[in-house]
Amino acid sequence: MRWTERRERFRALLAGDRCVHPGSVFDPVSARIAEDLGFEVGMFAGSVASMTVLGAPDLIVLTLSEFAEQAYRICRAGTLPLLVDADHGYGNALNVTRTVEELEAAGVAALSIEDTELPQPFGALGETRLVSVEEGVGKMRAALEGRRDPKLVIAGRTSAVAVTGIEDAVARAKAYEAAGVDAIFLVGLKTRDQLEAISAAVTLPLILGGAGPEVMDLDYLGGKGVRVCLQGHQPFMAAVRAVAETLKALRDGTPPAELEGLASAELMKQVTRAEDYRRWMKDFLGGE
Repeated sequence: MRWTERRERFRALLAGDRCVHPGSVFDPVSARIAEDLGFEVGMFAGSVASMTVLGAPDLIVLTLSEFAEQAYRICRAGTLPLLVDADHGYGNALNVTRTVEELEAAGVAALSIEDTELPQPFGALGETRLVSVEEGVGKMRAALEGRRDPKLVIAGRTSAVAVTGIEDAVARAKAYEAAGVDAIFLVGLKTRDQLEAISAAVTLPLILGGAGPEVMDLDYLGGKGVRVCLQGHQPFMAAVRAVAETLKALRDGTPPAELEGLASAELMKQVTRAEDYRRWMKDFLGGE
């Protein structure tokens, strides 16, 4: 498939002057819903991937191939530009190169590589650690080396704001910018002072993995160079609740015809692209 056009749309968003919230997606149907509703970007997080594919918490037990395969399923279902969280690149800098190659082939429009020490190292349970700036820069350079389509966006991601402080976050953002990444992805940012310190230090567009209430204003964020700001991954949680409640109702004896909250036949036809398949069957298989 051809992925460049959606990557160009994502780059146009980064080059613009406004901030958008992405639609958190986890499978082909959720991606189609987000696209039909007009979201400019889809977001597929590593945490959501772990829950979707493995039914496991976000502990970096998901493999690159499992993540890339699900990203491909999402991308091929429509034309929504997809931003993905590639975590630490599934290993060292050489693994990062491989990660970029696989996710580029899967069709993503943008991916982030972070400087968190992952998976959880021995003896550091519950503690978030960052790799050195030097190792982080090496990973960013390796990510760029793995890119073949120059339209693919690579974002350098750091949690330093919450882990080591704003001075280190600024230093890391500047180092990753100098390494050549296309955007800076910040996690743990809570205040306007924090955002303004980083915005003043770099010229790259910013992506926020959520933000505190003080910062969560799209007009303000757009004026500070933020182009994408995550809101969380509530759609997956809502889907889990809907499945649990429906199965419980059935288990408790509720007749299927009396179930509430089900998708209408019209919505099911829309998200499965039933009319397209009907047309293809008529054109290719014959009949009325």
